Amino acid sequence: MADFQGAGNPLYSCWNCRNPLAYRDDLLSKAFQTKSGPGYLFDHAMNVVLGRKEDRELITGRFTVCDIYCSKCGIELGWKYVRAFEASQRYKEGKFIVEKVKIFKTQF
Repeated sequence: MADFQGAGNPLYSCWNCRNPLAYRDDLLSKAFQTKSGPGYLFDHAMNVVLGRKEDRELITGRFTVCDIYCSKCGIELGWKYVRAFEASQRYKEGKFIVEKVKIFKTQF
């Protein structure tokens, strides 16, 4: 979880409280699915709190994940991949999924 420093226009923020969550430079993919619809895969996230680890069966296989929450307002945003059980999915380890409906893009 990076600090809020440096230039990385634009910035993705929490839709509820405007807390900065990720830089555009950390966006890896917009092709993921979450329980509410589309999700974005980020290499790094900031200003998030990690929930407890649990094993989950997702569309692409079994993973150990932890839910992520906004550090300011506490809204659930998505999850962090902790461990992939399948070798082909290991590229996701340490990455963050944020539900598209929970973020918006701002310029600074």
